[in-house]
Amino acid sequence: MTTKKPNIAITMGDPSGVGPEIIVKSLNDKNIYENCRPFVIGDLKMIKRALVVTNIDLQLNSISNPEDAKCQYGTIDIIDLDLVSEDLPWGQVSSEAGNAAFRYLEKAIAYANEKKIQGICTAPLNKEALHKAGHIYPGHTEILAELTNTKDFAMMLSAPGLRVIHVTTHVGIIDAINKINVDRQYTVIKLAHETLQKAGIKSPRIAVCGINPHAGENGLFGNGEEEEKIIPAVEKAQAEGINVQGPLPADTLFFRAKRGDFDIVVAQYHDQGHGPIKVLGLEAGVNITVGLPTIRTSVDHGTAFDIAGKNIADELSLKEAIRMAIELAPEK
Repeated sequence: MTTKKPNIAITMGDPSGVGPEIIVKSLNDKNIYENCRPFVIGDLKMIKRALVVTNIDLQLNSISNPEDAKCQYGTIDIIDLDLVSEDLPWGQVSSEAGNAAFRYLEKAIAYANEKKIQGICTAPLNKEALHKAGHIYPGHTEILAELTNTKDFAMMLSAPGLRVIHVTTHVGIIDAINKINVDRQYTVIKLAHETLQKAGIKSPRIAVCGINPHAGENGLFGNGEEEEKIIPAVEKAQAEGINVQGPLPADTLFFRAKRGDFDIVVAQYHDQGHGPIKVLGLEAGVNITVGLPTIRTSVDHGTAFDIAGKNIADELSLKEAIRMAIELAPEK
């Protein structure tokens, strides 16, 4: 547990999407302020519009630095970058909005590098708009990694009672197996250990999934991938005092982790880790980037242009992302 409320920067994402709406809905919850010091990085005019759309009555406090934030329920503190026009339409792809989304994140990263915040929580951006603005990145993660000069990072997913960190993510299954190696395996185990230690878990219990059914069952399944790609990394981590087990059969491991036997599971590829999290509920899942100078959490949905500005968007995923940023924020 943190000894002091962490400073959490909430970036607006694409201002034409549902980001402004879900932010004001989330910050209309008193519990958020009881556990962190939240402030928004975005455009004040879009927050004003979102308050009208949602019919929520909150005060706005424009600030220049995180330390100026009141962080009091009833007031939204916002660092206003003033990047978009008054008449920016809801639900449309534009370079103006794509550039704004990039600049909001850039400002948050600057605060992270200066140790002024302990977590970043991101509302969704739109990749097409981002590219139209000349920012050619696949998404948030790659921007964060480049601007923080981070080489070793990984995707963690979290749902109530289960955390999963991935060795590989958005690649085909054959490519994933080829990309898995001892160095990457060890790096991800180490990231899992360090991330949970920073969050206050003294000796995190880590379990590593096998690649093949039954974790290969001593060579019965597969071509020795567990022996080649996993076991040396696990043994190296164990020799350093890390509390890690594996490779273990994935079909029973996630049940054991949900039961409470482990604090985090190392998944080898995308669907192996995403499937169990999604089963627990899409609205409860949070995407987390670990290995950065600060924790970054994100909603588990996109910009939803089709419903932006209509007071339909559900804020539960953002509230869960804020909660997870608080939980994983380094102790102060």
